[in-house]
Amino acid sequence: MSTTGSISFAVPRSAPRRDPPAREAGVLLWLRKNLFSSVYNSALTLLALWALFVTIPDFVAWAFVDAVWQTDDPAACRAAAGACWAVVAEKHRVMLFGTFPYDEHWRAVAVIAVVIAMAIVSVFKRFWSYWLFVAWLGATGIVLLLLLGGLFGLTPTGTHQWGGLPLTLLMFVGTVVGGMPLAIMLALGRRSSLPAIKAICIGFIEIVRGVPLITVLFMASLMFPLFMPEGLTIDKFLRAQIGMILFFAAYAAEIVRGGLQAIPRGQYEAADAIGLGYWQKTGRIVLPQALRIVLPALMNDIIRAFKNTTFVSIIGLFDVLGATATALEDPLWVLYALEAYVFIFVLYFVFCYAMSKYSERVERDLSKGRNL
Repeated sequence: MSTTGSISFAVPRSAPRRDPPAREAGVLLWLRKNLFSSVYNSALTLLALWALFVTIPDFVAWAFVDAVWQTDDPAACRAAAGACWAVVAEKHRVMLFGTFPYDEHWRAVAVIAVVIAMAIVSVFKRFWSYWLFVAWLGATGIVLLLLLGGLFGLTPTGTHQWGGLPLTLLMFVGTVVGGMPLAIMLALGRRSSLPAIKAICIGFIEIVRGVPLITVLFMASLMFPLFMPEGLTIDKFLRAQIGMILFFAAYAAEIVRGGLQAIPRGQYEAADAIGLGYWQKTGRIVLPQALRIVLPALMNDIIRAFKNTTFVSIIGLFDVLGATATALEDPLWVLYALEAYVFIFVLYFVFCYAMSKYSERVERDLSKGRNL
């Protein structure tokens, strides 16, 4: 007790901190909320646990315990009860590098390393500057030098010899880098007040979105050369790349347009009130907000563009999936196509999952201070 004159009062003391009950925090709370929140969810959880109990032991035995990991003789796989991962060890060069010259596979490995390294560097915000753009230009030059050859003693290699994972990565990066600016311009053009620009953008978007990607690639590969002047040809890879860019841009344009329409009209009026021009208003105020809104849908389309690279095998370009199909034409190993395609599935999953998690991280960072 403390006394000041005739007034006495008690000094408050904080109570010691107590942990919440176990059922209201930690693992028990997570289980109760996510797996056993109702009778229906509890039944589904128990059913899923039973399914895992039944299937996982057999899968582990097939995939790991009884599997054949290394052998030059397919007969060893036929005698085994498990998976034959030896097909991946035996055919991995064809699967990953396609028709690229065998003795030059080190160049294909270097291309994969350069692209992945640049992608990893681009993830970190501290590198987001003009110099990152310059670095990408330099990396593009290095990749083209490694693939085409002809300089510094490298054997010349035509685009018809490109294949496997380097082709998939190059086609994907080219599609996104070339398609995103075009998609933004199409989205802005579709909302333009100029009738001619609006009509052209609407016509392009609706026509391209109205046909399958296979049709676009066939037109780029087979029909487009028929309209070219005699003696003038465009490389098949370049034609396929342009087709992929146009197809991606048409779909991404509608996603971006949805973000533009979600911006409150007050944002436009505020930009006009402070005297910003159209491009200043669009580049500094409207477009950044629109892209933030549509980031999940846009990343979904980017991931789809990565998987759409498999369609180029139809026109004679052997991406990693097409190269795998070619590798499995060997009659000695054709029985183990399942294992080869499981390997390709894991490869695609790693790339797509990494892009998905990065999208979540960017979306979370951009939402800081907004979801209060």
